[in-house]
Amino acid sequence: MEKRKRSNQLILRLSDDEKYILDTKCKNAEYRNKNDYLRHLILYGYTYFVDYSELHVYNVNLSRISKSLNQIAARVSSTGNIYREDMEEVKELIKQVWRTHESMLSKQPYRKH
Repeated sequence: MEKRKRSNQLILRLSDDEKYILDTKCKNAEYRNKNDYLRHLILYGYTYFVDYSELHVYNVNLSRISKSLNQIAARVSSTGNIYREDMEEVKELIKQVWRTHESMLSKQPYRKH
């Protein structure tokens, strides 16, 4: 039988509030167990969780812009005219993408080295 790499045991006493905070942070950070979470904190000093749900909205907006641009390109090819309404629609979609982009960047963790 192989000897374990980690032979030192640590016993930690926590208040109810501290245990609740530890449990919540472990769950939010999506670690398999508290040992992994605490080991990561000891080795690296921090953990963070990135919520990618807004990335879906960002991708949807990019897809809308692509479809709108393709429709406008097809119309321009067939008629030879560019319509003001089409250009306004594209401008609005681009603004939506930038708002989503800025929102995602503002929620990224910032760590000063």
